[in-house]
Amino acid sequence: MSQTETVRAYYSHVDAGETDTLVALFAPDVVYDRPGQAAIRGRAALRAFYEDDRPLSDGSHELDQVVADGRTVAVRGRFEGQQAGESVGFGFADFHEFDDEGLITRRTTFTDRDEV
Repeated sequence: MSQTETVRAYYSHVDAGETDTLVALFAPDVVYDRPGQAAIRGRAALRAFYEDDRPLSDGSHELDQVVADGRTVAVRGRFEGQQAGESVGFGFADFHEFDDEGLITRRTTFTDRDEV
C-alpha cells in the first residue's frame, strides 16, 4: 500500500471504528501531536485514545486534498460528527510522517478546535 493509500485507509478505519486496523498503520513508537494537548506516544496509548479518550464520535472525515512529498503525506479536509453530545463540523489539516517500513511514525493535527 502506498503512503497516500495508507493515509486514506486511516480515515476510513477511524470513521468505521476499526481500532485494530487503524493502530496497525502506525509504528510502535508513534507520536501523535494535537492542538493544546499532550502528545500521544506509542501504539498502546494510541489505542487507548481511540477506544476510550477520543472526544469526537459518530462522524466522518471528508478529504479535500491529499498531498505526498517524500516521507510526508499532508491532508486537508473536514470532519462532521459529535463531540460531548453536540453536532460539530470543522476543517482540519493533518501531516503524517512515514518510516522505511511504510508505517506512520508521527501524526500532527491542526484545527480550530480545542480538543480533537
